[in-house]
Amino acid sequence: MSKTTVTVGDLTSRRVREPEAIAQAWRTRRPGTIPPDGRLMIIAADHPARGALGVRGDAYAMASRAGLLERLAEALSRPGVDGVLGTADILEDLLLMGLLEGRIVFGSMNRGGLQGSEFEFDDRWTGYDVATIADNRLEGGKMLTRISLEDPSTASVLECSGKAVTELARRGLIAMVEPFLSRRLPDRRAQNLLDPDSVIKSINIAAGLGASSAYTWLKLPVVAEMDRVLAATTLPTLLLGGDPSGDPEGMYRQWADALAQPAARGLVVGRAMLYPASGAPADAVDTAVSLVHGGGK
Repeated sequence: MSKTTVTVGDLTSRRVREPEAIAQAWRTRRPGTIPPDGRLMIIAADHPARGALGVRGDAYAMASRAGLLERLAEALSRPGVDGVLGTADILEDLLLMGLLEGRIVFGSMNRGGLQGSEFEFDDRWTGYDVATIADNRLEGGKMLTRISLEDPSTASVLECSGKAVTELARRGLIAMVEPFLSRRLPDRRAQNLLDPDSVIKSINIAAGLGASSAYTWLKLPVVAEMDRVLAATTLPTLLLGGDPSGDPEGMYRQWADALAQPAARGLVVGRAMLYPASGAPADAVDTAVSLVHGGGK
């Protein structure tokens, strides 16, 4: 994997001695732009803030910040990678490492629904707000919007997501909405419903959030019948990877088929690219880039 010249010790020292350097770096960063093909390959790195550190059964695969940053540096170095999605702590590490120049950057807004908690569906805002996204000249904000018909907190989550969509649109910034219909299993674990009909229903709920959908993009799982699923919207849609399992080649085929649909405009993938079965991100990222920017097949 790629080696960077900035170490975790360097980052910590700079945070101690020059905390103001972060705000300065945001002010001088060269922003990214959507490429001419209108498609995006985005690396996701907001899982740790929700306590979701596991990959393929290793519950603490993402626990090492040095290891995560090394893998992110490798992924962001690959041609065709357009940007990154993350929480402030990770994005600011990448910023100080000089890795966000010319990149599209999305701030993760709500990480309050901690994995495995009794309040997991309470996806309240604990991360970026709209004002900071605008002040730091990020390209947009992402919001997880889980919809549980049995959990009263869903109402406040929908309200917060709707307000964020409206406020981002007023500033001409992308609102990346990640909706799921969700439920509690008998053992109290949270489960996202990944059948086509449930995803279609979540799309319609998410698309109606806010006073304008002009800058709304969706972030959706790849499920069965993606031709029917993606026929439910005209909103630009990025496909998520999730916790990788099974045959990587089968996963790539599913992504390719989904990316052939008109609404599909790219991938937002984290663990599947950063912690591939091969152990190194470069090949996995290059394959994903070829699917996104090579026509989807």
